[in-house]
Amino acid sequence: MSGNRLTIFDTTLRDGEQAPGFSLRIDEKLKLARQLKTLGVDIIEAGFPIASEADAEAVRMVATHVRGPIIAGLARCHSKDVERAAWALARRSGGVSTSSSPPPICISSGSCG
Repeated sequence: MSGNRLTIFDTTLRDGEQAPGFSLRIDEKLKLARQLKTLGVDIIEAGFPIASEADAEAVRMVATHVRGPIIAGLARCHSKDVERAAWALARRSGGVSTSSSPPPICISSGSCG
């Protein structure tokens, strides 16, 4: 098993804000991102930059100040989303994580193979 490696992709900084009435300030996201780095997380999804100016700036600050893990920003498959995430990650190489809906044929047939 020495050749196996588990990669940890953490969404706490983005998904954690899905709870009703809960949000993180930029300084709180930075503190949590530093703790995730200490825990050995490989990829940190720092936020959803198109959601708000504050979220875009938070992703930008995490990408600027947290070295080690790959920093990602969530984007839908829309050019404005991807451009905003790219702006937030421009100060270092990072990643844009995207998701897309299954094709209509998959939904209607129930066979998404």
